Amino acid sequence: MKSATPFLMFQGQANEAIEQYKKWFPDLEVVSLAYMDNSQQVAMAVLHLKGLKLLVNDSAIQHEFTFTPSTSVFIECDSEEEINCFVAQMLEGGQALMPLNHYGFSKQFAWIQDRFGMSWQLSYD
Repeated sequence: MKSATPFLMFQGQANEAIEQYKKWFPDLEVVSLAYMDNSQQVAMAVLHLKGLKLLVNDSAIQHEFTFTPSTSVFIECDSEEEINCFVAQMLEGGQALMPLNHYGFSKQFAWIQDRFGMSWQLSYD
């Protein structure tokens, strides 16, 4: 096997999601980004976030399925201020699947589905 990489398929929102994620995560690196002919639809993007490689694209066809919350990116935060900031930003247009709270396994934890449908687990120990 050459590699195994998470693949995020959007339906016309990939470019907007990438721009939003760059604001949330200033160290997010867009390694490559190609668009479909004459559009802002992302044919393929390669992102790096804290050592995690992500492939991102816009589906060429509309379909009935989208992201599921059971697949998420787990973020370990450095401070309470950082987790509070991420939660506030991700909740804009998103929803809390598990609101920010102490659940016993970390000091602060939240599971947020952002406005694009991507799920993020945020933890601060």
